[in-house]
Amino acid sequence: MSETEIAYMPASELAPKIARRELSAVEVIRATLARIDNVQTALNCFITVCADDALRDAAVIDQRIARGENVGALGGVPLHVKDLVNTAGVRTTFGSFMHEHNVPKADAVSVARLKQAGAVLIGKTTTPEFGHMVWTEAPLFGRTPNVWDASRTAGGSSGGAAVACAAGLGPIGIGTCAGGSTRIPAACNGVVGFKQSLGLIPHDMAPESFGNMSYVTPMTRTVMDTALMLEAMAGPHPADVHSFGMSAAGCVAAARGEGDLKGLRVAWRPFLGNTVIDSEVLKLTRYAASAFADLGADMHEMADDMEPTEPMWLVLSTALWNARFSHLLPEWRDRMSPTLLRQMAGGSAHTAEMLARAYVKRTELYRKIQGWFDHADIIVMPTLTRTAVPLQEALFDPIEIEGRKIDTVRKAWFPYTHPFNLSGNPAVTLPAGFHSDGLPVAIQLVARRGADAVLCRAAALFERARPWHQHRPSIAAL
Repeated sequence: MSETEIAYMPASELAPKIARRELSAVEVIRATLARIDNVQTALNCFITVCADDALRDAAVIDQRIARGENVGALGGVPLHVKDLVNTAGVRTTFGSFMHEHNVPKADAVSVARLKQAGAVLIGKTTTPEFGHMVWTEAPLFGRTPNVWDASRTAGGSSGGAAVACAAGLGPIGIGTCAGGSTRIPAACNGVVGFKQSLGLIPHDMAPESFGNMSYVTPMTRTVMDTALMLEAMAGPHPADVHSFGMSAAGCVAAARGEGDLKGLRVAWRPFLGNTVIDSEVLKLTRYAASAFADLGADMHEMADDMEPTEPMWLVLSTALWNARFSHLLPEWRDRMSPTLLRQMAGGSAHTAEMLARAYVKRTELYRKIQGWFDHADIIVMPTLTRTAVPLQEALFDPIEIEGRKIDTVRKAWFPYTHPFNLSGNPAVTLPAGFHSDGLPVAIQLVARRGADAVLCRAAALFERARPWHQHRPSIAAL
């Protein structure tokens, strides 16, 4: 089997082949590492590659299989982990010079559970410093470009994970998402980005658990691989107050995409507190949404009743950043990302009353969104208002849509993502075609809180109706 065939084989096919000894885990890991070595200079999507550890762990998987042992649903599958998530014995930098040489003693819960399912860690993917923005760049490692067009951004903050999946550098990856950081780069690079219900995957690294809006998430190329990751990582853990009573049972069965969607109520929602979207993106996503009607769903269109949530999100986020990092500024300011420093400075003017008001508004938003599901089971919308912006785009400058300067990136490019970090609803980004500029376009599906299996089934049926995984970027280094 060729390296390219291995590179683009989903975990759902790779693990059974390894278990049947049609492929060895060592063979798969060696091919993946060789591919990373070939493209890392061009794509810059890894901060750390742990080749020796990966080959050692793969050899153990092969030995266990030879003894007739069950090595798990992901046995021998290459796994990459965003460098915001702890990995035992493997450097975890958070994209920051502060932690350039940090080596955790223990895995995060999500990593430990994937390893228990047999996944083999191959390395740590790029992230902006502490995941603070929607581009994937940091003083520690530089920029990560879009896999389809090196002049465009990979998105962020899980840009390294999305590029690695899209480039065939491991079929499954862990990302994180505090305002769209999984779904935005997934949309930019044409892969599947799933943000689960709050608490479904325990987040034992969240510095503040009770008001948490950050998620540890799957990043894959297929819905089934996402479901396999969800079932492996999910379940209660004492470190996450939201995790109790949560289960991903049924997600893998749902991701088989059997039957049709008769009886499912699907709402198409083209706007979410925004007024501008690229006309071609709107046309492509509207057409993509029509697949649900073709599958038998009852479709209707929702009018926009939202106000932009970015101001509320920014108060909550900058308060947390200042609480975590302001005392470190005297020592580290000169080696930190200017974009993080500028946002922290803006947040320093926020008062306790403003913070409490943001929490009140978050509760109002939660109740509003849950009310939408009185009339719909799935809500479909674009993921982004335009394709990936230029690589050199400035975080605080207006972005352009069809030649017009609109507003800053958080307000104008991804108004569709951060509301669901705040509300806790599951949301998945799926590839939905190509724009005339050659870049991927994506739709986002949202379900009621706790209905992650319902979301997996709708996503899998869409994937079957509008297949995408045959599309592969052209990478000059390969």
